[in-house]
Amino acid sequence: MEESKLIPYGRQDITEEDIKSVIKVLRSDFLTQGPTTAAFEQELCRYTGAKYAVSVNSCTSALHIACLALGLGPGDTLWTSPITFVASANCAIYCGASVDFVDIEPNTALMSVKSLKEKLEKAKIEGKLPKIVIPVHFAGQSCDMKEIYQLGKVYGFKIIEDAAHAIGAKYKDMPVGNCYYSNIVVFSFHPVKIITTGEGGASMTNDGKLAEHMRLLRSHGITRDVGKMKNKLEGAWYYEQKILGFNYRMTDIQAALGISQMNRLDRYTSRRVEIMHWYNKRFEDTSIKPLFIKSDRLSACHLYVIRLEGENMDRNSLYEELRSAGIGVNLHYIPLYRQPFFKKKIKLPNAEKYYRSALSLPIYPTISNNDLEKVTHKIFECI
Repeated sequence: MEESKLIPYGRQDITEEDIKSVIKVLRSDFLTQGPTTAAFEQELCRYTGAKYAVSVNSCTSALHIACLALGLGPGDTLWTSPITFVASANCAIYCGASVDFVDIEPNTALMSVKSLKEKLEKAKIEGKLPKIVIPVHFAGQSCDMKEIYQLGKVYGFKIIEDAAHAIGAKYKDMPVGNCYYSNIVVFSFHPVKIITTGEGGASMTNDGKLAEHMRLLRSHGITRDVGKMKNKLEGAWYYEQKILGFNYRMTDIQAALGISQMNRLDRYTSRRVEIMHWYNKRFEDTSIKPLFIKSDRLSACHLYVIRLEGENMDRNSLYEELRSAGIGVNLHYIPLYRQPFFKKKIKLPNAEKYYRSALSLPIYPTISNNDLEKVTHKIFECI
C-alpha cells in the first residue's frame, strides 16, 4: 500500500498560518527562552482558566516535573490507569517511586471511581496509600474528577490529571486544564494530538509555588531572580542553581506553532465530535460498541475506539485486514501491567476485556467523509 493512500488513525493539520508563525520566530532574535514561549503559556491559561502554565518539551517531561513538584520519591507509590501510554506510569519510576494500577470502567475505559475507592479502602488498612493518583482522560473524555477529588480529600493523595488526549474537552461545563479538581493537569502537543507543537507538553496549575518549582525543574534548577538567590549578586551574568533540574524547555519555534494551532482548537474539537457522531450512527444496532460519553462532559475525541463484543468478532483479524487495506487502525493500549518492565502479576478484569476487544479507528479534523465511508464500508465487509 502506497504511503499516500494510507488513512492513518490520526495526523496533524499544518496550515500556511502555522508556517508563517514559525518563520516569524526563525527570523527573530529568540529561537528559545524568548517571549513566544511565555505568550503560548498565557494562551493556555486564557483558554483553560488555570493561573499558571509551564511549557516543556514533551508531556512525559510535564508528568515528571509534576511528580517531583508534588514531592514524589523513594518509598512513595503512584496509582494510575492501566489503559494509557507508558509515560503515565514511568513518571513514578523516574522519581524512584513505585507504581500500581486501578481498573477501568467497562463502557468508557476511564479510571473506575468504584475500583479506586475499593483499592483505597484496602490500602488504608495495609498502610499503603498512594501519594499521587493520575487519572487519565482517555480518548479525550475527562474522568469523574469531582469524585476522585473528594476521595483525595479523604485519603490524602495528590492528583495529576493526565489530559494528554483532552485539551479542548470540558467537564461539568468547565475546560479541562483548569485544575479545579486537581493539583496539576498535563497536556501533550504531539502531532497526533488535538493541537501540536511538533513535540511538546505543558503542566497547568493554580498553585504559584508548584509553578515556580516546575519552572526550576524544566531548566536545570537555575534561577536568575535576585530575590531567590542565596549569595550576593556578582554581576549581570550571575545565576544560581537551586535544585537538580533538567533541560525540558520548549523552544519559541514550537511555541509559535502552538499559538497558531490554538486559534483552531475549538474548530478541531467540533470536527472530531462530528466524526464521532458520524461513526456512532453507522454502528447503531450492531455488535460494534463505541466508548460511552457521559452527559456532563464534552470529549475532545482524540481517539475513536470501538469494542467488538459479538461472539464471532475477531479483533486481531479485523486489525490485520484493515491495515492491509490501507486503513491505519491502531490499539490504544496494551494494559501497562502486562509490560515486562513493570513486573506486575495482576490482571484487572475490565482492562483485560477492553484489551481483547478494542480498536482505534481513524479520526482527525482533515479526514474526508469519503475516507470515513471507506473505513466503515471495509469494516462491515470484513465482519
